Amino acid sequence: MKSYLLLFSALIISFNTVIANNDWGRTGHRVTGKVAAEHLSKKAEKAISQLLNGESLAFVSTYADEIRSDNAYKSYAPWHYVSFPFGARYETSPKNEKGDIIQGIDSCIKVLKDKTSSKEEKAFNLRMLVHFIGDLHMPLHVGLNEDKGGNDFQVRWFGDGTNLHTVWDTKMIESYEMTYTELADNKQKLSKQQILDWQQGSINDWMYESRALCEDIYANTEIGEKLGYRYMYKYVNVARKQLHKGGLRLAKVLNEIFE
Repeated sequence: MKSYLLLFSALIISFNTVIANNDWGRTGHRVTGKVAAEHLSKKAEKAISQLLNGESLAFVSTYADEIRSDNAYKSYAPWHYVSFPFGARYETSPKNEKGDIIQGIDSCIKVLKDKTSSKEEKAFNLRMLVHFIGDLHMPLHVGLNEDKGGNDFQVRWFGDGTNLHTVWDTKMIESYEMTYTELADNKQKLSKQQILDWQQGSINDWMYESRALCEDIYANTEIGEKLGYRYMYKYVNVARKQLHKGGLRLAKVLNEIFE
């Protein structure tokens, strides 16, 4: 019995470690979902609640990552990102034949707008869309193919080995040790005009905004660099701003879909 309890405890610790290591991936997406929910029109809010059977945008925002381990959804993996060379334009760059985040967002919107789509199809694509709009605002998801969006760009974070993608996807926001609701509630205060200004533009415009940030990140980060407080000071509020923008822009897209 003692051996069983020790084994069970070890498994619980291991499970919790895995959860913690992926925490900001979920937390960040939930921030974006919560912000979006605060800016929905009444019509969009009602339609979304019916499709999701009352589940919140924050709750479903992690769905697209949760299904990645299921081979039945393997074809959606390339829809989380887009890669093309610095200095190039997406429109004239070779496309991934399996799709990318721009094509994925467009596909989700089309299904949601199609009156012949079933409730199940719409609910699935809504969950995916919430996640992809979040991913679009993470600069390393609009990165380079040669290092897999920074996953092969090795750095050290407060002395521990990691990669640039993980620093942006997880490490910086984790340092706040806040829940997604705390992060969302402590976002920048904006006027109505500032909100409208942030919501301006197209999916491609927002993609290029993330691409500009990605290029800035590469210009200010070296392979093997020891990153810490100085890097946090330079970039953590950029990351928080991207979560905020993602939420406001997700709300705009959803309000237009369900107008």
